Amino acid sequence: MVDRRHLLALIPIPFLVLAQAELLASVLSGGPGLVLLCLVIAARVLVWWAHRVLAHRAAERTRTRLREAFLRTPGAKAGEVATLVTRGVHDVTPYVVGYLPQQVLAVVVPLAVVVRLGFADLTAALTILATLPLIPIFGALVGAHTRERTARQWDALAALGGHFLDVVRGIGTLRAFGRAEAQSETVRELAARHQTETMSALRVAFLSAFVLEVVATMSVALVAVPVGLRLLDGGVPLQTALLVLFLAPEAFLPLRAAGAQYHASAQGREVLAKVPAHNETSGQTPPDLGKAEIVFENVSVRSLKNFSLTISPGDRIALVGPSGAGKSTILGLLLGFVRPDDGRVLVGGVDLNDLDHRQWLDSLSWVPQRPTLVPANLSSGEQQRVALATALDRREAGLFLLDEPTAHLDADTESLVLQATREFTKGRTAVIVAHRPTLLNEVDRVVHV
Repeated sequence: MVDRRHLLALIPIPFLVLAQAELLASVLSGGPGLVLLCLVIAARVLVWWAHRVLAHRAAERTRTRLREAFLRTPGAKAGEVATLVTRGVHDVTPYVVGYLPQQVLAVVVPLAVVVRLGFADLTAALTILATLPLIPIFGALVGAHTRERTARQWDALAALGGHFLDVVRGIGTLRAFGRAEAQSETVRELAARHQTETMSALRVAFLSAFVLEVVATMSVALVAVPVGLRLLDGGVPLQTALLVLFLAPEAFLPLRAAGAQYHASAQGREVLAKVPAHNETSGQTPPDLGKAEIVFENVSVRSLKNFSLTISPGDRIALVGPSGAGKSTILGLLLGFVRPDDGRVLVGGVDLNDLDHRQWLDSLSWVPQRPTLVPANLSSGEQQRVALATALDRREAGLFLLDEPTAHLDADTESLVLQATREFTKGRTAVIVAHRPTLLNEVDRVVHV
């Protein structure tokens, strides 16, 4: 789910760190290498800039994948999904751009420094090797409290976003029954809870940063002070002492930065933890819908009982019946969002549950009964038209699913939609939940549910 290809751009960093320290120690001790030092510094800046560009592109690809995953989650609450695909996916950026690279550098740079100093000054190398674990140990102790508070903060945000969306959707009903003010008070209480949890998480994050800075500063001092005393006694050459002084902070810097990025990316990790498991699993590749037959074999789920239906390639079918009979449930079964309690749905002889869910959804074009766009700043009719236009643009889709597609449209717009639907469904399999009689003229057969 997370794009990690940008991490390959970090490969030159440890070599450039060592080269910069070596050349700087040489120049300051009266040796050559000033021009080469400038080139190395420029190369280090250029490599880091290139990595940041690639990291932001990787973050954008990751955000796109996450939006697709959350929007395709069966049975998810609309409010939580709205929060995840807006605020949530953007919180993943610090994780991809900051935390992952620092994790890599926190391993390779200290290792490179210790190995190099092992040849230059074994005492300094052993001191660094002994003090390096202090930072992750203290970081882990504080991080345990951070995870708990970040989880509570995200839960509070999800509750606030979900409840607010529900209130906006039902504001007309709430005003009609005189409940608008009561819901406003509930929103204020949820906002106050989110503020409290946010401040709690920030306090722990600031405490963690302070602890890591103190530990890192003391660790560098344990290396620098003995080297300085040995230099005064003539026990170590000037260039070697300078090399130790330059490399010691470089060994601790990635660990300190990783600790800071850990807290900056805490919300992003909570969002990644909510990625539905079925989006990570794979199954069989769906068959060609232009040739495959779809069969419902004695399917029972919810109000639908012992339902059987065969849909041949190219069939255009209308589902009709009273409200609550199970028409939308049939579409949910075809989407893979609903699983049968009994019976099964076969696609080309293969159980739909055995197909790769993401590939299956990629082969469909679907318009729900009440499409929700984020942000939801359009009227019901406008949202319906946008959803229909998006569905009709999926020329590669082999199965077209429509749940009362003209429910919120006026007569003129309905006529245009029917004409576009007629042209789009030629040669394609289509299943339409129909209430209006005009839709029944656009199908090959009518199935009563």
